[in-house]
Amino acid sequence: MPAPSTRPRHKPAPAEAGPTLDLERYVPAFVTFIANKLSNSATAFYQREFGVNVTEWRVMSLLAIEPGIPASRICHVIGFDKGPVSRTLAGLEKRGLISIRTDPNDGRTHSISLTARGRATHDKVIAAALERERRLLSCLNKDEREVLIGLLRRLHENLGAVTGGTET
Repeated sequence: MPAPSTRPRHKPAPAEAGPTLDLERYVPAFVTFIANKLSNSATAFYQREFGVNVTEWRVMSLLAIEPGIPASRICHVIGFDKGPVSRTLAGLEKRGLISIRTDPNDGRTHSISLTARGRATHDKVIAAALERERRLLSCLNKDEREVLIGLLRRLHENLGAVTGGTET
């Protein structure tokens, strides 16, 4: 089934109404639409199958890669504010999926890691996540996938041009 178009289904406004975006070509909207649809469907699927939402999965996948990192690192990598990350961490800890320990060298910093239960959940979800990615990218050949990844990486590295920060 082809993806729904972002083209308007009604008669366009006359030109004198002012400029409008071409949602078929405006990259920030296109990326946002794709991300929103991926996140919404992932949350529904991961919640139903594994009992975690997409934000929890993002945190868990990062902790599998970088065990023992502080919350500030999680915020930086996944691009969320402290509030949502803190709430997500509290929920994961309450369910026994992560452990949060105070850093003995700096009482203000916490070391966050997956528990054995969290790692087991991670290992189940990752198979589904990789299958979802495979299905999403199935319309591209290997060379196109590599080009896409390279372009997305360059855009990510260039976020500071529009955010005023140094997001990477």
